This record gives sequence, C-alpha cells and structure tokens, in this order.
Amino acid sequence: MLKKALLSAVALFALIGHVQAEDLKEFRVGIIGGENEADRLRNFQCLGDHLKTALNVEKVSFFPAADYDGVIQGLLGGTLDFAELGASGYAKIYLAKADAVEPILTTEQTDGSTGYYSIMVARKDKGFTKIEDLKGKKLGFADPDSTSGYLIPNVTLPETIGMPVKEFFAETGFGGGHENLVLEVLKGTFDAGTTFGSGIGDFKEGYTSGNLRKMVDKGILDMNDLVELWRSPLIPNGPTVVRSSLSADIKAKFKQFMLDLPKTDAACFAAVEGGEYKGFVEVNSDFYKPIIDARKSTIGG
Repeated sequence: MLKKALLSAVALFALIGHVQAEDLKEFRVGIIGGENEADRLRNFQCLGDHLKTALNVEKVSFFPAADYDGVIQGLLGGTLDFAELGASGYAKIYLAKADAVEPILTTEQTDGSTGYYSIMVARKDKGFTKIEDLKGKKLGFADPDSTSGYLIPNVTLPETIGMPVKEFFAETGFGGGHENLVLEVLKGTFDAGTTFGSGIGDFKEGYTSGNLRKMVDKGILDMNDLVELWRSPLIPNGPTVVRSSLSADIKAKFKQFMLDLPKTDAACFAAVEGGEYKGFVEVNSDFYKPIIDARKSTIGG
C-alpha cells in the first residue's frame, strides 16, 4: 500500500508539474549585449506576435542586458526562457549548471558551414599591416564572456605571436560589447580589437554576417577605415538555447517555429541574426564541447 501511495504521489506531482509547465502565460526572451539597446529591441521585436501565436502565450517579453553576463545569469536563475548566446556564454552556463538550458539550434552560414571567426581589426591609417606590428600596443576585447571577442583570441593568438597575449601587448582592456569595441578602435582608445564575422564574402561589406556587417548595415562603420590583421580558426556558431524546465510541448513548438522562420519571415530572421544565413541546423551540447573545454582550462568557468 505504501509503495502504491508513493507511486501515486509521484505521478500526481509529475502531472501537476506538467500542467504548470504547459500553462505558460509569458515567454521571456533574453537579448545579450553587444550593440545599443534600442537597436537590439528593434531587431527582436518582430518575434513578439509570431511567438505569441506559435506558443499560444499571452505575452512575449524582451530583456536586453547591458552585457553578456546579464542574460547568462537570467538563464541560470530560470527567469528567461530563450536566448541566443555565443559559444563561450553557453559554456559558462554549462560549467555552472549543466542542465539549466538546452542548446537546440545554431545558424548555418551561406556556404553551409556552422562556424565564424574572431577577427582582429585596426584603423587603416595607423599603418599596421600584420599582427607583428602590434607588439607593445594596446588590444581591446569585446566582453569577458564573448567567444570571439575574448576566449578564442586568448586561446589561439599565442600560437601566432609566439607568447601569451599579455606579454605581447602592452595593455589589454574591454570595449563594452562588440559594436562599442570597434567604435573605440576607431576613436584610438585601442590600437586593435577583436570582434567577429563570417569571414565569407566581401570585407568591404563587413562579410556576410557578424558584428562588422551589422555596423555597416546600420551606417555607423565604413570598412575602408579598417584593416584586418588576424583571424582565428573556425569557431562554432553560438546556440539558440531554451530553459530546460520548459515543457516538451513548448520546446518542440518553439524549435519548429525557429526552423521555419527563414521561410515564414525572412526579414525577421535576418534582423534577429544580423546578416545573411541559410537558416538553422539542430545542435546539442556535444557541438560545444571544444569551447566548454577551452573555457574551463582558460577562464575556469
């Protein structure tokens, strides 16, 4: 009798949890830092009505964070349901609480690849033509939780320069997100800075996607003012993640909505992703294992 009662209680608890998870009233979207808040909100706004219909929720709320960590903490705390992250940001969550979120999708570049590059740029009029010219200069990073703007340069640059980053450069600092970093490079705050791009297409257009392309499209960057001095090995495109405790039904509906978005609303897809992509492909945590391992060994969490 006791065993039967316990099984009934477990079944009832599971049912209650299932009903609560299904009865989602508000879907909360986290938007990482990297460009100004008004632009981020405008780019994501098109998802609002779409997601209300697709998920049958009353409200879709957007939470633009000042930096990467704001969204990371929201996902760790369970106060956000969906966000698009960089691979290092996901690694930070995984190392802190592996079951907090699930990576479900990533973008596919126009050439079919699922990666992008950390790209180091400098002002063209400074006269730098190769990375060796930056010895003893000041390097800017985008954000401590950025894959392309911090983690990967620290892991892979030493192979090119022959020494740790902090020994090669006289000083390093952070620009406060990718967009602001490039603006600070143009201002002369940094001699060079690490941002990201697809590496596909025309440099003068900021490539097909990434921060440089978004800045060109917004009219705040002329690529003729910059020179590329270094490019990393290919980095896995960042994941679309969902809160793990969402119901299976909501997760399935959301995933299908996102997979369909490039066809159902190509303009919205381009606005959210920032550039030209073929669409999404499915991924899981295994896809990000190299980044998780790199973050664990380099930053520690």
